[in-house]
Amino acid sequence: MMSKKALIVEGGAMRGIFASGVLDAFMDQFFVPYDFAIGVSAGATNLIGYLAHTPKRSFHVITQLATNKAFYDPARFATGGHLVDVKWLWEESNRRYPLNKETLFTSIPMYAAVTNVDTGSADYYQIKRDNLSDVIEATTALPIAYKQTPCFSGGCYTDGGVADSIPVREAYRRGARDITVILSHPLNYQMKATKYPWLMKKMLSRHPNIGQSMITRADNYNQSLAFIRNPPKDAVIRVIAPPANFAVKRLTIKQSLLEEGYQMGLKAGQDHLASQKGIYGLNEDNCPFCV
Repeated sequence: MMSKKALIVEGGAMRGIFASGVLDAFMDQFFVPYDFAIGVSAGATNLIGYLAHTPKRSFHVITQLATNKAFYDPARFATGGHLVDVKWLWEESNRRYPLNKETLFTSIPMYAAVTNVDTGSADYYQIKRDNLSDVIEATTALPIAYKQTPCFSGGCYTDGGVADSIPVREAYRRGARDITVILSHPLNYQMKATKYPWLMKKMLSRHPNIGQSMITRADNYNQSLAFIRNPPKDAVIRVIAPPANFAVKRLTIKQSLLEEGYQMGLKAGQDHLASQKGIYGLNEDNCPFCV
């Protein structure tokens, strides 16, 4: 089997501002050396902008639309509505910042991770013209925070980050041996287990396998990090991660912090490109893990 190159983009809600900067740096240099890409949640929407070659689209979506009360509304949530309305965000994004679908669908294949509500496991859908909106809604449909459950192709789904936040092992399973991963946390991050598993089970009692996946999410996440840090001998994994002082949180809406996070991503993407070109005296042979 011929080895492939893959790009993985983690989600993380507003933390996706970092990946938007990285991918804008890539677009500036028309850098798409991959055979396929996999995105999760906000990582998937970032990839859509990248593969459609729409610079700053994700930046505008995050800073202008994801901070809008129509998307994020705690008062609405308190009265039984969505905390985050991902369908509104997707539809409004396309209205304000139209995608070049011809470019998107003639680029490399892209997959998005979703979590099957019946099994609690990850499914991976290739993004196509006829499923684009369904898959994006599903991969971003945060449990509890988004009240409706997207259903299509005979299944119902929730946020891909529940079952596989960093699908690096899936990329390896699909034949990738040169994998670039854009994370939304600094490299020293380890996910902590949920403090109240009983509460998680209760809140997700209608979908017990999703509840169980939420409880084991930290273990799965940290196993993906372990795979990245200690890849198989036949694989090279390159990591682009925010610096330790990256201050953007999952629900950050402060514009100055989002702008700062974007600039961090832009610089990290530029540094990655420079390292690939050997500008820093580094190349693929002596720096498989550099950013």
